[in-house]
Amino acid sequence: MSIYLGVDCGTQGTKVVIVDLDQGRLCGEGYAPHGLISHANGRREQEPQEWIDAFLSAYRQALETSAINARAIRAIGVSGQQHGLVVLDAEHRVIRPAKLWCDTETSPQNAELLARLGGEQGAMEQLGLVPATGYTLSKLLWLKEHEPHHFSHINHILLPHDYLNYWLSGRKAAEYGDASGTGYFDIRSRRWAPQVLELIDTSGRLTQALPSLIESHEPVGRVRTEIARELGLADDVIVSSGGGDNMMGAIGTGNIREGVVTLSLGTSGALYAYSRCAPRQPSSLVAPFCSSTNGWLPLICTMNVTGAANAVRAMFDFDLPRFNAEAQAAPIGSDGISMLPFLGGERVPALPDATGSLLGLSAHNLRPANLCRAVMEGATFGLRYGLDLLRSAGIRSEEVRLIGGGARSAVWRQMVADVMDTRVVCPLIGEAAALGGAIQAAWCDLSRTSACEVSLESLCERLVAFDDTGAIQPAPAAVAAYEHAYQRYVGQVDAMYHRA
Repeated sequence: MSIYLGVDCGTQGTKVVIVDLDQGRLCGEGYAPHGLISHANGRREQEPQEWIDAFLSAYRQALETSAINARAIRAIGVSGQQHGLVVLDAEHRVIRPAKLWCDTETSPQNAELLARLGGEQGAMEQLGLVPATGYTLSKLLWLKEHEPHHFSHINHILLPHDYLNYWLSGRKAAEYGDASGTGYFDIRSRRWAPQVLELIDTSGRLTQALPSLIESHEPVGRVRTEIARELGLADDVIVSSGGGDNMMGAIGTGNIREGVVTLSLGTSGALYAYSRCAPRQPSSLVAPFCSSTNGWLPLICTMNVTGAANAVRAMFDFDLPRFNAEAQAAPIGSDGISMLPFLGGERVPALPDATGSLLGLSAHNLRPANLCRAVMEGATFGLRYGLDLLRSAGIRSEEVRLIGGGARSAVWRQMVADVMDTRVVCPLIGEAAALGGAIQAAWCDLSRTSACEVSLESLCERLVAFDDTGAIQPAPAAVAAYEHAYQRYVGQVDAMYHRA
């Protein structure tokens, strides 16, 4: 049997899937939530031990639902939320909670480091991208300035998925795709950029704390004996390189050729597409990350999608069916109401210190239905803003592959098709990042053990399938109506930029 395990350590929780490559099917899945340390100043942190605890819980659920003997599992692939900072001391102990991708407390440090790099142009010359608030780099400077005692004890610097790989295998390593989002990695040479870390500490200690770099098809190592025993695994199970959640989501949606765009409607939003070469850079808001398929994955990320929608839903005490029904009942453009749903600041557009806004309210249109649609439209317009940037960078968007919790809403699926003016399909297996981890684990395993070359494309063809009967085409009249509402949104964002 060719059984593989995929893990996705996200912001809200950890998902685990077990797949049977021979039969091309999902055998089992599990999920366990994480807590979040959150403060009004933008702090967003988690305890790494919670990731391990959640993995163990989700793994046991997946194993139980699969009816698979754990000893049949051949390899594990881990996907993790990007940009998080996990610091270990000389005894390999976690020093403090991990600061997450959505932490905006480090916005001043990012601005300071960008100035030290020589502005956007200097950053592009040294890294091939412009670090945004939320990247790992600014978290290190924040730690030095606010917690110098903790900073002085740093001996190892890891990303969330690197840390889980270390717990599983005992080896500290990083993969090019996830490393792209640190702010101290050159996406063109695919090497660490020590001169950037020296802007924080000139001793070279931070560079020495970085893990070794490996390619996407390489294993980190084997599962440690004590962990294998705890999980009931055989003693030769390998841990693949893993990667960032967006990189694994690309694999899990078959986004490994040009022309396809993956769009995630999660707590946050992400939009990314495969490119054979580093994309041209008309905007610093496009992150031209490396992919986990030996190419590039130009990406934009927004911070307020289903999280903002759930906030409005909770305000009216609506369940999900009622919320969707209310949004469906309102007209396109929400009867003149615009919501800029920047409840936690925003990354694209780059407004880390912004707050949310409701515009265009009147006695005539102030109704729950309009507000429900307005938050969905505002979140979707932010992603359209990003898609326009990707298109300006030369990315083609012939099809949108929609994932995330918001993809379960028929209203939202049609909205995406109409706002993006692009065909939309949904994968049959919605846990794209966890599935991508399992596919990469198979790629890594079979690249070592198969007598002939195994392509990633062939593995995706076996395991990634779509509901083509439910494919959604944009409706021309709706496309035109949304374009009017979207241009109103763009004008309002531009005005916010001028005030910032």
